[in-house]
Amino acid sequence: MDLKLAGKSALVTGSTAGIGLGIARALAREGAHVYVNGRTQQRVNAAVAAIRSEFAGAQVEGIAADFSGAAGAGAVIAKLPQVDVLVNNVGIFEVKPFAEIPDEDWLRFFEVNVMSGVRLSRHYLSGMLKKNWGRIIFISSESAVQIPVEMVHYGMTKTAQVAVARGIAETVAGTGVTVNSILVGPTDSEGVGVFVESLARQQNKTKEQVEKEFFEQARPSSLLKRFITVDEVAAMTAYIAGESSLATNGAALRVDGGVVKAIL
Repeated sequence: MDLKLAGKSALVTGSTAGIGLGIARALAREGAHVYVNGRTQQRVNAAVAAIRSEFAGAQVEGIAADFSGAAGAGAVIAKLPQVDVLVNNVGIFEVKPFAEIPDEDWLRFFEVNVMSGVRLSRHYLSGMLKKNWGRIIFISSESAVQIPVEMVHYGMTKTAQVAVARGIAETVAGTGVTVNSILVGPTDSEGVGVFVESLARQQNKTKEQVEKEFFEQARPSSLLKRFITVDEVAAMTAYIAGESSLATNGAALRVDGGVVKAIL
């Protein structure tokens, strides 16, 4: 399928590794002019080089910015005033019991996971409306629906993303702009890989054993029974970014491996 992204500009936040990098690769493959983002210039340069080496002639550039505060969004906007596709992917997570999560962590998670997307969407939306074409995509999580007891603060931010995406979508009714969120299930991303390897070392087990036990105990409702690949998430994201997805607006789309036990 031709997603008709050739010539479109796309910004993917948090895209030097994992899901973000997978999305950036998928958009570059479709011919979009992709801007990758990470906290350090070194990681950004590495991601740009990796995509260029994989796709000859790929249009890809990088912007280093840290979204732990408003300055990060400001830095990106200053270098990239307009985009056709905005993928709000940057995010943080950690496992911590609810009673041990201080105010600072709640605010830090909300700042990175939610406000980064709010600030960028608020800026880029007007340009999209002027062109009567644009895509804003929030990379949320199944944790938005099934708040994980081991990281309530993370789940809260994922629910907030879905609410923000639907709210913005209501403001673009009847236009060529769409705003959606994607509910991603447990994925074999860089962060998860590090977490699983750490658990494996602590428990003196293989990564395969830890993964099997994770889906038996922590996510038993999974129909996939394995971690989702970043390319599987990227495929849905690229479609939603494309021309043919106009009828999908204000939606929370599941790429969760069937973890959420619901038919709607």
